[in-house]
Amino acid sequence: MQADKPVQLILDDGTIFEGKSFGAEKAVGGEVVFNTAMVGYPESLTDPSYLGQILTITYPLVGNYGVPDGTFTNGIADFYESEKIQVTGLIVSEYSKDYSHWNAKKSLGDWLIENDVPGIYGIDTRELTKILREKGSMKGKIVFSNADEVDFVDPDKENQVAKASCKEVITYGDGDLKIVLVDCGVKHNIIRCLLKRNVTVIRVPWDYDFNQLEWDGLFIPNGPGNPDYCDPTVLNIRKAMEGEKPICGICMGNQLLAKAGGAFTYKLKYGHRSHNQPVKMVGTNKCFITSQNHGFAVANSSLGADWEPLFINLNDGTNEGIRHKTKPFFSAQFHPEASSGPTDTEFLFDMFIDYVNGKK
Repeated sequence: MQADKPVQLILDDGTIFEGKSFGAEKAVGGEVVFNTAMVGYPESLTDPSYLGQILTITYPLVGNYGVPDGTFTNGIADFYESEKIQVTGLIVSEYSKDYSHWNAKKSLGDWLIENDVPGIYGIDTRELTKILREKGSMKGKIVFSNADEVDFVDPDKENQVAKASCKEVITYGDGDLKIVLVDCGVKHNIIRCLLKRNVTVIRVPWDYDFNQLEWDGLFIPNGPGNPDYCDPTVLNIRKAMEGEKPICGICMGNQLLAKAGGAFTYKLKYGHRSHNQPVKMVGTNKCFITSQNHGFAVANSSLGADWEPLFINLNDGTNEGIRHKTKPFFSAQFHPEASSGPTDTEFLFDMFIDYVNGKK
């Protein structure tokens, strides 16, 4: 492949950005989104919530600390958030070919090529982000020879959760408590955080009827795309809610728990994707800085009489979590496991385990 080959990013409003390639020479289409985090690109690129999306990193220099090795321990990635790169494409302003880090094994560009994912540098990411903030997340495509190499793709019109989910039941750990984790596209650090609390994690596919299993607590993690495709998951959650066993959700899990409770979700203009989203715990003066990656949100106004908001975003007032008023069901729209980002809210895992142990 020709190094630094000219490449174009074309938005669905006709805007064209000229750049150079540092990844795979592959034309792709997807939803163009931006993340304002300063670090953590190995974690972001392997986050299944980005499936179907072309990620713009707003921090001006990317690649300077390389990429760690893709090793696994007991089926869980040591340094990534899934088994592979999940983004459709990557857009940066300046790419550092030279890297230095104690844990780096390869360059970002080599990693993208290995995973057959295109990367563009030399793009004015400030201007691109201004367009996305004005018009919202947009469809876009990365092309090398002509504008018709590939069509525009709207990932919200496909079931991304079904693509990201595991295909069979997988068990981790050997703790006394059995936690069913419904895999909507789970980040591996969620599994790590649960295993640190001495539980057995039973990871099941997104549409699996977990009610047939014996379990002590239900965990619904993150995932990509439109939650409206997850009706089988919602029906299974609703059946579980007839009982009293604790249920916890994160990100997509917040949306699916809300839908199971009768609420509805909607598409945000450009989503929340950063390490610095401030959220307030409702009924307190406690504020937390959180890591987030989502394009849909729960409508607070649609919550039923048995439910209430647990967290609120202090930037735009959107929902950041819900809880049941009488049963041990709660969720967070942000990522308490971070990876990457702040870990200030990891106590939510302890809260969930306390519910499972009957301590709350």
